[in-house]
Amino acid sequence: MLALIPLFPLLGFLVNAALGRRLRKTASGGLACAVMVASFVVAMLSVGELAGMAEGARVIEQTVYTWIASGDVVLDLTFRLDPLAAVMILVVTGIGALIHIYSTAYMHEETDGEYARYFSYLNLFAAFMLVLVLGGNFLVLFVGWEGVGLCSYLLIGFWFTKTSAADAGKKAFVVNRIGDYAFVLGMLFLLVRFGTLDFQRLASVVAALPPEAGAFGAISVATLLLFIGATGKSAQIPLYTWLPDAMEGPTPVSALIHAATMVTAGVYMIGRNAVLFSHAPGTLLIVAIVGAVTALMAGTIGLVQNDIKRVLAYSTVSQLGLMFLAMGMGAFGAGIFHLYTHAFFKALLFLGSGAVIHALHGEQDIRRMGGLKRLLPVTYWTFLIGSLAIAGVPFLSGFFSKDEILYETFAAGHWILWTVAAVTSLLTATYMFRLVCLTFHGERREASSPAPSHAAASHLHDAPPAMALALVVLAVGSALAGYAGVPHALGGTNPLGAWLAPSFRAPGANPVAELAEGSGAAGLELTLMAVSSAIAIGGIALAATVWLRRRQLADAVAARVPGLYRLLLNKYYVDELYDAAVVTPIRVGSAEGLWRGVDVAVIDGAVNGTASLVAAGSGALRRIQTGSVRAYAGSMFIGVVVILGYYLWR
Repeated sequence: MLALIPLFPLLGFLVNAALGRRLRKTASGGLACAVMVASFVVAMLSVGELAGMAEGARVIEQTVYTWIASGDVVLDLTFRLDPLAAVMILVVTGIGALIHIYSTAYMHEETDGEYARYFSYLNLFAAFMLVLVLGGNFLVLFVGWEGVGLCSYLLIGFWFTKTSAADAGKKAFVVNRIGDYAFVLGMLFLLVRFGTLDFQRLASVVAALPPEAGAFGAISVATLLLFIGATGKSAQIPLYTWLPDAMEGPTPVSALIHAATMVTAGVYMIGRNAVLFSHAPGTLLIVAIVGAVTALMAGTIGLVQNDIKRVLAYSTVSQLGLMFLAMGMGAFGAGIFHLYTHAFFKALLFLGSGAVIHALHGEQDIRRMGGLKRLLPVTYWTFLIGSLAIAGVPFLSGFFSKDEILYETFAAGHWILWTVAAVTSLLTATYMFRLVCLTFHGERREASSPAPSHAAASHLHDAPPAMALALVVLAVGSALAGYAGVPHALGGTNPLGAWLAPSFRAPGANPVAELAEGSGAAGLELTLMAVSSAIAIGGIALAATVWLRRRQLADAVAARVPGLYRLLLNKYYVDELYDAAVVTPIRVGSAEGLWRGVDVAVIDGAVNGTASLVAAGSGALRRIQTGSVRAYAGSMFIGVVVILGYYLWR
């Protein structure tokens, strides 16, 4: 049944792409939602079957056909379901289905043809992500990896007549190609070194080798190349700049990219190859440092952004940085746990922002909002739950997963990285509640006038039923999803961690005996929980003080440090730096050197020269076509004489 999981959304894509213009919106949207629900049902059944197996043998495998067979190298189109893939397919199909349902109302103003085109892209996106997750080897994963990159281009640039959207789609495509180039090199490196790209075989072979401690050997090189690919897909330094611009696409697309699909691919890839990365401690340290720096940098940028979706975009980059920090610490379960909880509250926050934008007829500047709590109650309360969860407020989902990352980092002795993560958590709580305060609290603000009439306010409407359903379900998930990983220190058994553990070791390997959590370890974890809780509550209190009670304070601080404020507002000028250092030289070089030297002189010269030669020959032949019968007869006589003379001479 595994092949059915990506096949259902693929069929939805094919039908809507081929027949969508002839279908009504209810048919095309209903079909897209139905195939996602069907995929979710099959995923649930498959995961149920997996759960019924013995702990060490939880693998379901389906080989569709042999794809490549060359000598000793055999690569099959194989789908493989294990505990890690099980968590991912439930996230992709479950949250993906909710985003599809939400989209039926959000995109309703599009024409029938555009509506069907949107849902065909959305289905294709989900299908490729499921191929990526279920792939049993690097080659199948890479098909899904490239597929989600293609779909991100199509969806980000969905409104392609809008220049900024078209440019954002191209930017996402090009930046991801840079990472993908390194990813391909990493795959080829592994194939040459180990003769296989199958995940289980690679894990078995590498498990027999010693870790490359104190050296940067073949495994380290291969994993570093793979990680560079992950920085593209999962928006980490230096390839993160495409993700904030991806906000030019429809808001449900932002939710799908940021929560359930594309940006989690890099984190998942490292978790899938945990044995490989565990044997490259040098690469893991790089992963952790890049993740921590990205988390802090994106958090500081998010603190001053004014576009509601861009605040959430930088929040995603920051949270992904925390996931990579966990992966770099070797805490693969903690990283996947945060990926799982993040999917709920980030999808909720993006869809909540979409409900706000929908109600305000396209307005995205939080400085022109305010006072929406009473007018949009469903949106407000669900958005508030998502904000509390991402801030790490105790006993919501983000609290459990973020605390585990902080604990694992501190326990590993990386005090500096723990401090960076803690500061990032403070920033997260602050900018999220800055967003809540400016959007929903205070007085209603608009671009036209600071005090809109009652008639203008009365036109605002809360999320329609399809959108409200998705918001409420995701709010429940944001509150409760973390209870799948309650730690021992709080009297839990961390069932999600136990479920995922077999996926992070080689097939057939004996589980590593876990030390019983003594009072010292439990005490340390409880202490760190208290610290992280205080950080979350402190960030919320700071935001409420500054942006509810003393709005002038924020302006005063910005005026006191104008250079720093401009630096953050302009995102550290990274885009401008890339434009000056990379884009402009390529453009100028192409225009002046490559275009004139190669394109004009060589390529155009060869084509134009051939055309000129043919034209000259044709002109010469045309001169003897006089229309005179005597001339033709004379030329034939001369030709006969020449031929006879040649044979007589021979």
